Formats: sequence, C-alpha cells, structure tokens
Amino acid sequence: MTENDAHLLIVDDDERIRGLLQKFLVRNGFLVTAARDAAHARRLLSGLDFDMIILDVMMPGEDGVSLTQSIRETSQTPVLLLTARSETEDRIKGLEAGADDYLAKPFEPKELLLRINAILRRMPEPSAEDSAPKLLTLGDFRYDIERGEMWQGEEMVRLTATESQLMRIFSARPGEALSRAKLVEELGRDKGQAQERAVDVQITRLRRKLEADPKQPRYLQTVRGAGYMLAPD
Repeated sequence: MTENDAHLLIVDDDERIRGLLQKFLVRNGFLVTAARDAAHARRLLSGLDFDMIILDVMMPGEDGVSLTQSIRETSQTPVLLLTARSETEDRIKGLEAGADDYLAKPFEPKELLLRINAILRRMPEPSAEDSAPKLLTLGDFRYDIERGEMWQGEEMVRLTATESQLMRIFSARPGEALSRAKLVEELGRDKGQAQERAVDVQITRLRRKLEADPKQPRYLQTVRGAGYMLAPD
C-alpha cells in the first residue's frame, strides 16, 4: 500500500483543520474524504471502503475513542487518532480502543505524513479478491472512484475532462454540499462569478448523463444556499 493509491477518511469537527488537512494530503497524492463528526463518518463508512482513518478524539457527540472501538468490531482499517491531549493515560485509552497510532495537536503536517506512510507500509498488500474497485452506486450507474470511470450496465458513460474532474471531487465527499466557489477552487480555475456560472453549466450537462429527470435530480442535488451535493444510494 502506498500513498499513490490510498483513500483516507478525515474525521474532525473543526472545519478549518479538516480543510487544511484535506488540501495537504491531496497535494501529497492521497484521495481524501472528510467527515465533520462521528455520525457523518458512520454514514460514509457504511457505503465506502477506506485504507485509513484519521480521527480526532475530542468531538461533540460521540468521541473518537468510542468510534474507534465501534470500527474495530467489524473492520481492521488502520486508525490514527488526533487529539489536543498528550497525557500518557489518554494515549493508552486510544491504543486500547484499537488505534494504530496517536498524534497530539499541534503537530507538523510532515510528521502526520510520515506516520500515515509508516502505517500504510505495515499493511499487507490486498489480495485480488480484496482489491475490487471502490464504487459508488447511483441508480443504474456505477462510478469507479479509483479509475474515474462511470458505467451504466456494461456501457461506459463518456465524460468530458471537466465532468470527470467534478465526479472525482464529489465522490471524495459524498453527502456533503460543495459551494460553487469551492468547486471552482477544486477545479483549479480563477475565482469569479463567470467561472461559477460555468460550473452551473457543467453540472447541468452532467445531470443529463446521470439523472432520469435532470430537472428533478436524485443523485446530483442542489442544496439551497449551500451548493451541490452527490447523494449516492
């Protein structure tokens, strides 16, 4: 397992930290999905497989230690805990819950990167049976996250370069509303209303390929006041 093919889940209630970590890890070659709390993480874990979970301990509602214990009941996906606490007792609690490593805040991003890679190197290579593509199901369509391919039955759906980019962006954050400004940023375009309107046009075109009724989208939804959201089955 290497960073070039690893899909990470970041779980942190601090939006700023979550965003910074996501950008940093994407720049270092990872596919990254982010969750704002344990409940959001559980929804993502029910539909997607991840190679590693980076989990904040101190969150409102269910904390990271409890979520780690729950994950360990059904999965051996490696877990790296992040917390503002550095006391030995807290580290022990996290490791006893099943975490693979523990990093106290504040930390240098490079140290996080080194720890992630160290954990991934320890993981056994997946067998052919375990290395099936990671897929999102969207009605009659399947989207292969790793290959960036969309299929309807046995037929591949032809996507433009921008449509393919949008699907990669949305599939990394299923169930999360992304603003037009955020999509423009992720696409690497210049900021401005003209580019945001261009995103609207691309969304409309993508819906024509994906939705049974593009005017009443089921899978690529408009979230009032927030932007667009991919809602897989």
